[in-house]
This record gives sequence, structure tokens and C-alpha cells, in this order.
Amino acid sequence: MTAAAWTRTTCPYCGVGCGVLAKARADGSAEIKGDPDHPANYGRLCSKGAALGETLGHKGRLLAPKIGDRAVDWNDALGLVAKNFSNAIRTHGADSVALYVSGQFLTEDYYVANKLMKGFIGSANIDTNSRLCMASSVAGHKRAFGSDTVPGTYEDLELADLVVLTGSNLAWCHPVLYQRLAAAREKRGTKIVVIDPRRTATCDIADLHLAIAPGSDVALFNGLLVRLSEVGAWDETYVARHTVGVSDAIAVARTFSLDEIADITDVPRETLDAFYDLFARTDRVVTVYSQGVNQSSAGTDKVNAILNCHLLTGRIGRPGMGPFSVTGQPNAMGGREVGGLANMLASHMELDDANHRRIVQSFWQSPNIASTPGLKAVDLFKAVADGRIKALWIMATNPVDSLPDADAVKASLAACPFVVVSDVVDANDTLPFAHVQLPALAWGEKDGTVTNSERRISRQRPFVTAPSLARADWWQLAEVAKRMGFRDAFAWQSPAEVYREYAALSGAENNGARDFDISGHETITTRAFADLEPFQWPLRHGYNAGDTRFFGDGGFFTPDRKGRFVATAYRPPVARVSADMPFLLNTGRFRDQWHTMTRTGRSPRLMTHAPEPTLEMHPADIKARGLFDGALVTVESSLARVVLRLAGSDAQRRGEVFAPMHWTDQLASAARIDALIAPVTDPISGQPESKATPVSVQALVAQWHAFAFTVHSPDTRGQLYFAIGPVDGGTRLELAGAEEPESWEALARSVLGLGESVNYEILAYHDAAAGHHRFAVFNGDNLVAALFAAPNPIMPSRTWLLEQLGQPVPPTARLRLLAGRPGANMKDRGAIVCSCFNVGRNEIIDAIVGGGCKSVSAVGERVQAGTNCGSCRAEIGRLIHDAELETAV
Repeated sequence: MTAAAWTRTTCPYCGVGCGVLAKARADGSAEIKGDPDHPANYGRLCSKGAALGETLGHKGRLLAPKIGDRAVDWNDALGLVAKNFSNAIRTHGADSVALYVSGQFLTEDYYVANKLMKGFIGSANIDTNSRLCMASSVAGHKRAFGSDTVPGTYEDLELADLVVLTGSNLAWCHPVLYQRLAAAREKRGTKIVVIDPRRTATCDIADLHLAIAPGSDVALFNGLLVRLSEVGAWDETYVARHTVGVSDAIAVARTFSLDEIADITDVPRETLDAFYDLFARTDRVVTVYSQGVNQSSAGTDKVNAILNCHLLTGRIGRPGMGPFSVTGQPNAMGGREVGGLANMLASHMELDDANHRRIVQSFWQSPNIASTPGLKAVDLFKAVADGRIKALWIMATNPVDSLPDADAVKASLAACPFVVVSDVVDANDTLPFAHVQLPALAWGEKDGTVTNSERRISRQRPFVTAPSLARADWWQLAEVAKRMGFRDAFAWQSPAEVYREYAALSGAENNGARDFDISGHETITTRAFADLEPFQWPLRHGYNAGDTRFFGDGGFFTPDRKGRFVATAYRPPVARVSADMPFLLNTGRFRDQWHTMTRTGRSPRLMTHAPEPTLEMHPADIKARGLFDGALVTVESSLARVVLRLAGSDAQRRGEVFAPMHWTDQLASAARIDALIAPVTDPISGQPESKATPVSVQALVAQWHAFAFTVHSPDTRGQLYFAIGPVDGGTRLELAGAEEPESWEALARSVLGLGESVNYEILAYHDAAAGHHRFAVFNGDNLVAALFAAPNPIMPSRTWLLEQLGQPVPPTARLRLLAGRPGANMKDRGAIVCSCFNVGRNEIIDAIVGGGCKSVSAVGERVQAGTNCGSCRAEIGRLIHDAELETAV
């Protein structure tokens, strides 16, 4: 194993932008480890990053262009795309076509897409799924700073004396930053405040948790602004020299008294006082915010309420100080830089600024630059539905699952005259609506750059062989542009050429007038691009890289170069609970999953911690509704209905529930959470409100429930409920049925994918009176499938049973296998807690009870759990706490 065998690249998951070392294996997978020299992670990886090698391979890939169901060559496919787009533009105008793209794009992909739509087609109808995660941050930054600038760096998390995490479950959504913060807390005694309606895993390291009512952030931070002004914690010199608007912002913030803020936020006054006083007396403060702030009908105001507090105190742009937006996708920042949003131009130039339009059009030598903002994501799909959009190209995203009112999105695509989908997979919930399907490159095959949340640009490099007909997204766009008559402007031969052009545009007529500038690379060679080391912008032509923080000494990008306080009046969430819809639904991520699971759903390891979609509810609410932990429930909003497994959690506030946003129709019968979410958006950013949907919760009436696994392709058709996922050597299933089957063996054969084969030995157990039916299927001595059914949700030892799949089981052990649990001399590891090292709950409890481990660190030393990404440390801590309570009793 030589150093030369490893490729340095960047993780394709969250906005942390971790460096990865990858080496391809002969079977199509890859060996993965963290890059110790990358300044984002210094060798650390989360569970998802560590499992990247398991998600590779050509199985399930879209391998050739298709027109309808017919495989075609690239020339035919691209020719049809160009023809239909050109015809729509000629007949209906430039705004009749649109692109919907993704934070999974590389920056070079984003640049080409933006250039084609805004500079040559002449419409700004290009938006990105990043609209769903960070558009409110963009809008808030632009209102306050005059530009979409993240002022600080990751280092500030380690230099701060107080870190406020608001709307950010850092432990699960940005685990490597969580590790860096936890290490700083241990080393420096950093104080940590978590502001979140839920008691998330991040609270494990919090000194103070404010379990605020959903949507009350503006009231909370307005109260902080008033307190800071009253106790003299503001920096009068900074405010006078570098800002405007402070009086209006404080006047609006005074609308509510502290007691009223306590009532609005549902946070005790003494807790508010503790938070406000801690913030006021601590000089080095960083406020980290993410989707809990952004995904709101008042998201932009929430952002500005936070920024106001940092402007007032001058705690911005200096070591250990500042507001910090952490993004959800690997290249959300790159998309922002290149104008991937419908209301922006490339290189942080503004679509509504005539001078900026002149600069870009002159640089591109474009015939027809867009002059008005395009349709933001939610509005774009409404325009598809009502016929304004005649041709739509969707790239690297799955809007049938990820957009609010997702069933309406599905209907709009079904009615659209021409839909193109570029993707890496051959099956997702959006592909069936494509008239043309185009095979794209996947992670490990892509070549280009991404920008992380601290403005650090890193390379993604190819290290595995792509399917022969898969092509880069930028190449697909450029080839269509050529066929539409724009050949000379899209004649690049490599991503290095695209990057050079982009770098040159960033410096065009800039001279420090704009924040984004990487013109130092406008003449970068192809070899230097290949070897490019991670760097933070700005990197101006003719200047050496220096301090990359912004605004410590003012220098904002407004016309007068002063920052803007923005008066933010509190507005509650648009929708309210009612007698019919008594619960408020919050949506978000699970620890080991990513977006719609087209990547993480391929990894057996990542499916162990949460193998099916669940609804978290406070135990008191479960009891009050006559439900029970583990029951199947229907969750219904005014738009749709889903079916989830109920999970009791006292981390939930009463009257509120939480569900993950990952599951699709590929992996569950009815769990597309965004179908429940109304298309209510922030009026400034256009970002949907995903954290406050009124819903009802009822028991699902099922005649039987089952757990199954098989080495074959399962058949779930006709089942009331199913959730499936990969395991080593096969597939696992959770099932429920509306009616008793006429033949349990016929059902088992169908579900397990056995067909009518007579080559298998089927061992069955039936207790008709109790309603229990169990099947174990053997090919010779090897277990190839099993099904366990009962009238109620059953709890066999799933981890142990799944470990038997594909293994020889002697006849003497088969009855024990049907019993669903190991014998006294066999180990049942229990439900997996640590995905990084595949450590089960029972193993951790053994370490605590039998091994005398009294701390998370001690457990880690004994069984490794919690020693890699750290995301499971909170769960280990709860097991230690529970064991201590039992001992005390």
C-alpha cells in the first residue's frame, strides 16, 4: 500500500467538505480514510464518509442515454433535448424552459448551467435544491452585508469561548465540526448553548439547552439584542463606524417584554436570562445556524435577527467571533458563488444590478442575458404545473421526494410536455417522468471543485472507472448548448478550462468591490488544477493569500460599505395546530442517512441504526393517544398521508413530532415526508417552511406484521406497509398486511422472491391460534431467506438473525433460528448503535454493566463505539445513565 495508490478527494455529503483518501478495489468498491492534511477535517470522517466505499459500483446505475424506455446514443439524446428546448423558446419565449439543479453539482457543472440559462437562453429560470436548505442565509447575508459572505472560518469554533448552536443538530448533520467543537470544549472549556425544540444528540455537550417553541427564533434573538443594548455589551465604536440602522432594529426588538418573549418561546425567563447574560459577558462568541433557522416562512428574518446581535457587539470577522451558516450540501456554497440560484448572477454578482449584468454579458459575449429573477424552486414547479414551463431539465436531484407538496410536484412532471433527467441511478421517484434520461458521473468519477461552508475550495478527483456511457454534467450541458447554436462559448475540453474561465470572471472589473474573487487562478494550468490544494477565497490576482475573515474592520459590500441592521418583527409559523391536526411536525435528517438515500441506501452498514422511517413522539403523547412504542401510525396533513413506525422519545416537546426526510417510494410504501409539507415559503428567500406542519397521528389498522430478509429481490406489491433496505448479502423487510393471506406459504414465497422454485428446503412454524407464522428457507445448509409474522409488531433478535443470512445453519440449530433468538452460548449484539464499528446495544451494555465502564470514553476504549465520528456518543451516554438509574433502584 503505497502513498501513490491513494487519491485525494472531497466527501460528497454535507457542507463540512472533509478531505478523503480513496483507493479503488477490484470489486468496484473503494478503501476510504480521512485525509489527515485537509484543513476541514484533519483526518476525521463521520459514519457516512467512512462508508463511502460501500456505496460505489455499477449496480443500479443508469448506464446509457434513454429516450422513453429505449437506449440510444448520446447524439440522439442530446439532439432531442436541444431540439425541444429550442422549439419551446422559439414558440413560447425563453421563460418557457427551466433547469432545476443541485448542491451535488461540482462548481464547474453549476457554472456551465448558469452560463447557458442566464447568458445564452436569456432566462433566469434555473434554481437548485440548495434553495431548500440555505436560501434564507443568502438573503440574510445580502441584506446585512451587501453580499452573500460567510464571515468566519472553522477555526473560530475552536477559538470561541461561547458557541451558540441554533437550529443545528451538529452531532448528526455535521459530525466532524461537532468533533472539533467537542475537542475544543474539552481542551479550552468552551461553553455551548443549543437552541432547538428537540433535545438532539448535540445537547450531549451543551451547557444550556433552550427548547424553544418552533418558529420563535426571531423573538428570542430580538430579546437578546435588547439585553445587549441595555447592559452596555455593544461595541459603540464599531456600530458607529461600520453600520447603519441600529435604532430601528432595537426599536422593533422592544415590541415584546422579556415575559412575553418567555411566553412566545416557551422558555422559562430564568433560562432566557442565563443565555442572554452568558452571551453579553463573553467576548468571543460564534453563533452557528442551519436548517432549523433557514427552513422557515420567517427564515430570512431569523438570520438577520442573529446577525444583528453580532453587528451590535462587533463580534464578527475576528478570531473566535461571528455568525456562521453551515450548509447542508457538499457544494451549496459553490452554487451560491456561481449564481446557481434564480435571483443571482455568477461570481456573486447581482441579477438586478445593470452594471453587473453588463460585466457578465461582456465577459461571456452572450447574446441575451437575463434581466429579471427567475422562478424559485417552489414557484418553478408551480409554473410546470400550470403550463408556463414547457421543457424542464432536472439534474442530480430528486424533486418528487424533496420538494414540499411533493405529490403536486409529481403531478406537474406528469403533465409537463418535455422532461429531461440527468442522474446516476436507474431508479428513483423522479425518473419515471423523464422523456429523456441521461447517465451522469457519480462521486469517485467526477472531476472538479466544491466549496465548503468556510469558503474553502477543494478538489473532487476521479479514482474509479465510470460506466462507459456516463458523462459529466458540465459536458452534457455544453453539448446541448452547442446544438442550440452556442458552440464557441461552450467549447471547453476539460473541467480545468471551465474553472479557468470562472476564475477570470470573478476578477472582472472587481478590484475588491466584490467579496468573491479567485482571479489568482485565471491562468491556472491543467496540471496545477489537477494538483490544486484546498484554499479559502478570496484569492485575488496579484495578491498573496492572507486573513480570509471578513468584516472585522468593516468593509461591507453595500454601496456605502457599511453593514445593515435589519429590523425583524416576530412572525409565528403560518400554519397552526387544530383539533383535527393537533401535532406540529418537524422534519430533518437521520444520523447515517443522506437526502433521498440514493447513495447511503446502498450501504448495509448505514441502514443498521435506523432501518425504517419513524415518527418520534413524546411518551406522554403516545399514552394519551392510546398508542404504543413500535406501533405503525398514519401521519396526515392537509395534503397527504404517510405511514411510519412510532418511536417514543422524551427528547420531543409535547404536541410535536419529528420524522426523517429520507425515505422514498423505492424503500417504503408511504414515507415521502415532503408530500405532507405545504408549499409555504419565506417571502424574501423563497425557502419552504419544513419545520412546522400541522398533522394528525392515528394507529394503522393491520391484521399482521412481519420481519423478513432474503438473498433474492423481494416483492412488496400489495402490502399495506413495507420498508426495505440492504443487508450484507441481501435485503431486509418490515411488513404489515391489511388482510390475513389465504396461504402463508404463498405469501412468504412471494415476499421473499422465491417464486415456485422447488430447490429450497422451507422450514415452517405455525401457531394459528396465536397468529404466529415463521419460515426459514435453506439452499443446502445455507440460510437464504426467513419471515416472521405475528398479529402485532414482533421483536425477534433482528441483528443476530440477519447475521445468519447466507451462513450454514446445522439442522440442530434451525428450530432455535425459527424462535428468533440465539441460544445461551451465542451472542446477540442487539440493535446497532455505532455504525462506524458495527457495535450493538447489548455489547455496549455489557461494557457498562459487566465491564464497569462509567464514561463514554471508557466504553470507547473497550468496544470502540463512539471513537470515530462521535455521532453515537450521546446514545452511549444515555445507556450509561439508564444503567446507573437501574443500579440505584
